[in-house]
Amino acid sequence: MKNLKKLVLTAVAGMIAATSFGQFTLSGEYRPRAEYRRGYKSVADTNQQNAFFIDQRTRLNLDYKVDDYEFYLSVQDIRTWGSNAQLNVSDGFMSVHQAWAKANFNKQWGVKLGRQEIIYDDHRMFGNVGWAQQARSHDAALLQFRGEKAKLDVGVAFNQNGPKLVGTDYSLGSSYRDMQYAWFHMPFGKNVKMSLLALNLGQQVAVTNTAGNDHKSIQYTQTFGTHTKFIFGKFKAILNGYYQMGSASVTPVKSTSAYLLGLDLSYQIAEPFSIGLGYETQSGTTQTDTTSAYNDVAHSFNPYFGTNHKFNGFMDYFYVGNWGGNVGLQDAYLKLKFKKGIWSAGLDVHLFMGGLGTEVLDAVSYTTAYTDLVTAGDQAGADALDMYSYTLPSMLGTEIDLSLGTKINKSVSVKAGYSHMLASETLATLNGVLNTSGPDAGRGRTDQINNWGYVMVIIKPTFLKK
Repeated sequence: MKNLKKLVLTAVAGMIAATSFGQFTLSGEYRPRAEYRRGYKSVADTNQQNAFFIDQRTRLNLDYKVDDYEFYLSVQDIRTWGSNAQLNVSDGFMSVHQAWAKANFNKQWGVKLGRQEIIYDDHRMFGNVGWAQQARSHDAALLQFRGEKAKLDVGVAFNQNGPKLVGTDYSLGSSYRDMQYAWFHMPFGKNVKMSLLALNLGQQVAVTNTAGNDHKSIQYTQTFGTHTKFIFGKFKAILNGYYQMGSASVTPVKSTSAYLLGLDLSYQIAEPFSIGLGYETQSGTTQTDTTSAYNDVAHSFNPYFGTNHKFNGFMDYFYVGNWGGNVGLQDAYLKLKFKKGIWSAGLDVHLFMGGLGTEVLDAVSYTTAYTDLVTAGDQAGADALDMYSYTLPSMLGTEIDLSLGTKINKSVSVKAGYSHMLASETLATLNGVLNTSGPDAGRGRTDQINNWGYVMVIIKPTFLKK
């Protein structure tokens, strides 16, 4: 903590002394958020107590630019109110969110090194996950080209727990061992803007060889795709299409074949109102195909670094630290937006279903049918039953998201929201929330309310700009 404070003070002093030679900005952010949760990220179970808490993000950002280079430092403190004693001497909540420098070769080419947010297009595959108080940043090196129209980033990263004398084992399970990618963006006239992405991600997994010995292996997954935007007056269409191949980071090792397809349409009805319609599907793994040809392949798509809170509903039931390796997802949605002056509001309705071609087993119906046949003395008929022909409906649920925002002044804004999930028996079953007694024992429990709300204040001061 002392070293971090010294780093900040030294950087501030150095940059202020250098402001006469370049552009210096010292800014901050204070963002407290109060949240109420019941059935958030997973279907609520019996007698589940409601959750309520307040957490906050506090940031200090320093940015210094000259023609030849740029230096950026962002330190943040993330805490929940009451998580530390009132008379505490110190705490471990402060960290470096970004610390990078960029060297410019000329006006078009440069290299950016260090801990940094990586954001492209609509955040679908690379985003900073800004909704989360801690947000996301990478330790990476980027070669960047910025032309009059075209943009190109080539990024590489290689992660280790710390300096080593032997080997390159990496034990931080929530991250990747190494990464290489290229992102290219090019507009075609005024109406079409296209981005292409190629990503190679290496993740370390433990595998057992033929001799029965455990060892570490790096599994590489490749993701290729496009984000393309079409703009024609008040009408806008966005197409996302990505395919994953290579080797999945699972044990036992599997090859990967997965995809994401999405189409978002929006239209500006009148000055303050717009309407949007969209559909997205992410491939998943069905529960009814037991063949080795199918199960030797990982079919579930992984939107690795996307800001997933932005997509598929604000209650984070899907792909926000969950839903990995599941039955995939289809999301058909309607969005209504209002924005005028200092006020904004939104209403989103999502209809969720399992991924295309995936099915969820209905073990209760199979067990009931089997038991009925045995009770009737038809053991042969019971043995002939195909368990995998008993499936639950593909409908997962309907989510309604309401949002409201206003600006107090140029530096202060307030946002609030309420969401409600109408979960199905299928979603409850996949979440492991089951009835434990009565005629519905073993079936997904859906008699509880699933809702979530928040109020957030955002203050972004600019302390100094020269």
